[in-house]
Amino acid sequence: MTGYIYNLGQLFSKIAEANSVRTAIIFEKDGSTISFGELDKLSNQIVNILNQHQVLPGNVVGIYNNKTKYGFASMLAALKLGAAYVNLDFNNPAERLEKIILRAVPKIIITDKGINADVLYFGIESLDYNKNSIAEETEKQDTGTPAGMDNVTSSAPAYIMFTSGSTGFPKGAVMTHQNLLNFIGWGKQRFSITEADLFTNVNPVYFDNSVFDFYCSLFNSASLLAFSYETMKIPSEVVKTVNCYKATSWFSVPSMLIYLLTTKSLSEGDFPLVRNIIFGGEGFPKPNMKKLYNLFGNRITLVNVYGPTECTCICSAYNISESDFDDMLSLAPLGRLAPNFGYSIEKTEGSDAGELLLTGPQVGRGYYNDPERTTSSFIKNPEIKNYTDFVYKTGDLVSEDENGILYFRGRKDNQIKHMGYRIELEEIESAVNTIAGVNESAVIYKKSEVYGGQIYCFITTGNGLNQDKVLTELRNKVPSYMVPRSVSVLDKMPKNKNGKTDKIHLLELIQ
Repeated sequence: MTGYIYNLGQLFSKIAEANSVRTAIIFEKDGSTISFGELDKLSNQIVNILNQHQVLPGNVVGIYNNKTKYGFASMLAALKLGAAYVNLDFNNPAERLEKIILRAVPKIIITDKGINADVLYFGIESLDYNKNSIAEETEKQDTGTPAGMDNVTSSAPAYIMFTSGSTGFPKGAVMTHQNLLNFIGWGKQRFSITEADLFTNVNPVYFDNSVFDFYCSLFNSASLLAFSYETMKIPSEVVKTVNCYKATSWFSVPSMLIYLLTTKSLSEGDFPLVRNIIFGGEGFPKPNMKKLYNLFGNRITLVNVYGPTECTCICSAYNISESDFDDMLSLAPLGRLAPNFGYSIEKTEGSDAGELLLTGPQVGRGYYNDPERTTSSFIKNPEIKNYTDFVYKTGDLVSEDENGILYFRGRKDNQIKHMGYRIELEEIESAVNTIAGVNESAVIYKKSEVYGGQIYCFITTGNGLNQDKVLTELRNKVPSYMVPRSVSVLDKMPKNKNGKTDKIHLLELIQ
């Protein structure tokens, strides 16, 4: 290995050498562990297996990753080989999986779960580590550092992260080794990460938030507590596991924290050694955030983070304080952008808000096998005339105060024109969330040939709220043109695979 670090394989190998016997990952499902040294050697063995199957640098490796040692080691193996990995959700409908695989065109698909349905491989060669023959063959391989690891440049793709696309076809953001090296360094500094830290991995590995879990822990010599999908369905077990293993860092979407709060699974004595409760990926309604702050604000730092998948997970972090609850209608600030990011705000005429454009070493390389959407979202910096600088158009509307603090004002594609007024649906959601008894809410807009378009609201409640009560209170909080046509009370708010509110499903509920 060379004298300096310029790819992720080198970085992990160096960390593994210095921390060989220390625990890298704890698998809460059965309490088993794997050390840094063992994980490094296993990933080297898988590189050799991939070489035997003619997987080359620049190829894509698909992984049905069920959070086992083989799943995580396969990610590392792809990084060391210079191939891009893509974690696949084995619970996804076959039709959506086929779209992803047709776009990514993996050279090989690995599974650590024992999936037997041929349709999930769509004719692609596969390796199943649930089958003893493959597992035994891997154990026979050389554990030494792969010979070609130093040939992987920092500009090489590290992974492809698929997100929902407005066309109905998932889009795969391509992130490089350099993107992640910058992210890892920022994470270490921002959250004071040391080898004594234990990160929770409650996020699915095919979801953007898992990037923080995996890279900011293991690549900073900290350990990772991998939660199984089964445990994540039982809120009391999630909390019990965090307490038992004495985790120090939590990261999830706000919906997961709201779920723990509404099921009364969290109490003041829980999360005894957690230093940071980090949340992002969607807005956190202030009333629910205040409940969390009241429980833990005296000893745990609550951090609101923001960042598009296309810019390596996180690009800003803001510590919540008591003063943030002076205004219960607005969302918490995004804060200042992380160092080494550049940005501009394309102002909307007649508004102090505009679309956020990002530049810097965490901006990805576009969408895999998708040049049309790449050129529409990754554009030449309009402020730079003398050379080419690419920026990512986030689609997020933000405003900025005199201190450089950014505030989320909505989505460019979530801004509607209704009754002649320009409306951010998030503003209505914020008002709904202040109504006593509302646990979760979602506001959507549906076009109609009869009405032209209408606003609809959905809530969950444990307080017996009905449409009339919500609408009565809402009329005192927002202008009449922002009052929804109807309010539907649901037993449970539908979620997509990433734990966010499934607004596509909500549209289907409207008659």
